Amino acid sequence: MFAIITLLLHKLYEEYILIKLIFLFFILTFTLFGAVIKTPILSVDKKNQLVTIAINKIDIGISGFLVHRVSKTNSTILKNLEVVSFDSSSQVATLKMTTFNLLRQNALPKGKWQVQAGDIAILAFGYSRALLVAPSEEIYYRITKATSQVEWVHPDIFAAILSFNGHPTPLKEDFKRLSLATSSGLVFFYLDKKLYTVDSSSLKVINISDAPLKQDSVKLPFFTRVDEIEADWWGEGSDELESYEPYYFSLLLENNPTHTQLHELYKKFNTKK
Repeated sequence: MFAIITLLLHKLYEEYILIKLIFLFFILTFTLFGAVIKTPILSVDKKNQLVTIAINKIDIGISGFLVHRVSKTNSTILKNLEVVSFDSSSQVATLKMTTFNLLRQNALPKGKWQVQAGDIAILAFGYSRALLVAPSEEIYYRITKATSQVEWVHPDIFAAILSFNGHPTPLKEDFKRLSLATSSGLVFFYLDKKLYTVDSSSLKVINISDAPLKQDSVKLPFFTRVDEIEADWWGEGSDELESYEPYYFSLLLENNPTHTQLHELYKKFNTKK
């Protein structure tokens, strides 16, 4: 009896340590990324579609958009932004501009405004809302219940978006559409006992943390209460997902080709498998 009680206490202690670890991870994550960043543009390189901002610290891959003031009371979004480099010595970040067409309305006239110094970069928008991609119901609820810092977007909503798009296999564009539809800025991927914090628009890995949870089963393409995701007849994303970790690792590797830690963790995963 004493041995059984000791074993139960040991398991409860391990559970407490794990929950505390995940909780501290989320506290750290949202201390760093929880607030929206608003800062003026310092310079514009129209040829290479780059702008710079002054900032104390920022991670590569954080996304946002560029706002141009039209008048004292009106403004418009001109470009999508993504942090591509940060110089810690000068505390200047370089951002890549891409076409912003999420709110495109062909019935309305288009302005001819140009990006200029003094426009406002808004970054890390929606980082307090996130989707968790988890392999099982148990892992999903253990992670989401570990913190109140995040407003979680339920995976059923993402499954509905995938079904509408005909993608049983999630693509980068699907995560972008989820971000727009739910104003969420982050996706957390649980892969091989690690939790990956990822920008939902760029799919750039911002942070990686240990989360050694026991995994007994896998639901494809991820945990959701939706039984079946509708599929297109053909095209990318129309095939049923056959494996969990290999696919999501490949998705992150494709969008993070120079992320050393991610590549090393993938090698270790492949070695184990």
